[in-house]
Amino acid sequence: MNDNQSPKSPKDSHYARLRRQHRDTHAGAAGPRPRSARPAIEGSAAPEGLIRLYGLHTVRAALDNPERRIRRMLVTKNALARLEIAEPQALPFPVEIVEPKLIDRETGSDAVHQGVMIEAEPLRAKRLAEFKDSPLVLVLDQVTDPHNVGAIMRSAIAFGAGALITTARHSPQESGVLAKAASGALEMIPHIEVRNLADALEELHALGFTTIGLDSEGPTEMESALSGERIALVLGAEGKGLRQKTRETVTTLARLDMPGAIKSLNVSNAAAISLYAVRRYLGQ
Repeated sequence: MNDNQSPKSPKDSHYARLRRQHRDTHAGAAGPRPRSARPAIEGSAAPEGLIRLYGLHTVRAALDNPERRIRRMLVTKNALARLEIAEPQALPFPVEIVEPKLIDRETGSDAVHQGVMIEAEPLRAKRLAEFKDSPLVLVLDQVTDPHNVGAIMRSAIAFGAGALITTARHSPQESGVLAKAASGALEMIPHIEVRNLADALEELHALGFTTIGLDSEGPTEMESALSGERIALVLGAEGKGLRQKTRETVTTLARLDMPGAIKSLNVSNAAAISLYAVRRYLGQ
């Protein structure tokens, strides 16, 4: 038996046990070693005239939307499989299969991109004159938070609203944040931009709509305000609510009946509850 194969002596084993005990004791006192934090990445600006959309639901909806003009895709192998794209080379735009870190550099590490990002042209906002027949539309009076607008879009699709009407100014532009919050609904609901909201409300009246402005101090409960065969729900900005001119133009101001101590809700929550109430009314 050579030196490399010689068994350890009892003395060696004793010192080895002491070293292990010392190491374990100090490791327990110090606790687990902290994991190094993932460095934050700011991302970069999209090319001029394009927007970046990311996330599986968002991108899948964009791919399925014939009106969406996509210019480029970055995608991981895993995300490609989850999107059920068998032949990426057959898509009518360049597709790069990359690691997630490369997408982080484009979107920023705070974006939950789920391994896929596209660069695309913004959708064309429609005019009220292009509005197609629908018994329910949603109107936003300078709601600026893209998270709220995205969530409202999702509820609007869920309850069958035919269009979302916003002001050309003081409304969020298309973005990855808005699209992610909408979870695909951005591609599904016709978006109408108007310059003068009061004039647009008058046009809706001429089309036979009852316009109901949501106000926490409205004189009428929502259920009592519902009338007619076509309804436009009008919701105001976070904090400020409806502007005075809007309040004067709508058919009626209504409130959600809330018996609890809190009498107002986030605008996206109020939109979802109101849409549910209107859909039930129209379905009667």
